[in-house]
Amino acid sequence: MQIKKRLFQLNLPSNRSAFLWGPRKVGKTYWIRHTLKDATIIDLLKTDTFAEYASRPALLRERYRNHKKLIVIDEVQKIPQLLDEVHWLIENKNIHFLLTGSSARKLRRGHANLLGGRAWRKNLCPLSYLEITDFDLEKIMTTGLLPPHYLSPNPIEDLRAYIADYLKEEIAAEALTQNIPAFNEFLRIAAITSSELINYINIARETGVSHRIIRTYFNILEDTYLGFRISPWKKSQNRRMITTEKFYLFDVGVANYLARRKPVIGSAEFGKSFEHYILMELKAYQSYKNPDLPITFWRTSTGREVDFILGDKNTAIEIKASSRVHETDIKSLLTLMEDGPVKKCCVVCMEREPRCIHKNIEILPWRIFIERLWNDDFC
Repeated sequence: MQIKKRLFQLNLPSNRSAFLWGPRKVGKTYWIRHTLKDATIIDLLKTDTFAEYASRPALLRERYRNHKKLIVIDEVQKIPQLLDEVHWLIENKNIHFLLTGSSARKLRRGHANLLGGRAWRKNLCPLSYLEITDFDLEKIMTTGLLPPHYLSPNPIEDLRAYIADYLKEEIAAEALTQNIPAFNEFLRIAAITSSELINYINIARETGVSHRIIRTYFNILEDTYLGFRISPWKKSQNRRMITTEKFYLFDVGVANYLARRKPVIGSAEFGKSFEHYILMELKAYQSYKNPDLPITFWRTSTGREVDFILGDKNTAIEIKASSRVHETDIKSLLTLMEDGPVKKCCVVCMEREPRCIHKNIEILPWRIFIERLWNDDFC
């Protein structure tokens, strides 16, 4: 059980700078130290480094105004004032930077200089199927795909520590609230309802805070790269469509731990987690290979639903965690096809071999689907 080379590639020209965002423990620092070996690294997690730059941000300009190599500032959100110095060095000395962070919210909240288009935006995601040897689907439902959790001999303890030390403390601090129990309960409910339509009022009722605060909590999770919304497809001409978004946490292991799920193959909990995992692959593909690719879902007011649509109806994807897909499982895809042209339709499932059924709908084993996805077969 090993991690292969990460799929993420920076491809940064020598006259450009970039932000690299991603949640804690996703592997940003490891990737930098093993990929950018000639770069100058300023690690703000080191207390002495943090202290000197926090007290005097101008040190960056004074030390590196004649520097020729790429400069990496790790966890730049810890000292937002450094970005003014970065801006000056980019403009006046043509120095290029890689600026990593786990919270764009801290920078925006502090009215930090986000460099006005002078830096590309990149994201590092949890592990992909193609990055792991001996991939164990059932295992990742528990461990998730953050590298230290997947490789851990005791992933439950690591997840417990991650949630206690990071999600429930540092992220709660982002909420600017003293109501930590309410935020903790929100995290649990967000995990339970992950992949479902967001109902702010119901979540507020269960959490004990207003629906406006719940909206803020969801924004915090997005700003700290711990979750994301999936928008509904809204362009149907023949049917009334649902306009409510869905929300997913960034990692299936974190979601299952918070929701206290222990999914085993064949259970309803596994089906929910399987859909979540496939979306993680779609999001990684989007981040690394096709940043402008829309990922939406299709749902009518009568309850017909297709899990994901890639692009402008390029590919419709239904997820079924079953070893046999039946005609009844493709009814929503058939309804969608009646609603307008869809270039490709597929059911991602646990069957062993691919096949085609009614109207050229492909039944694809999940491994084959992922390999074809990364070969750009669906976009």
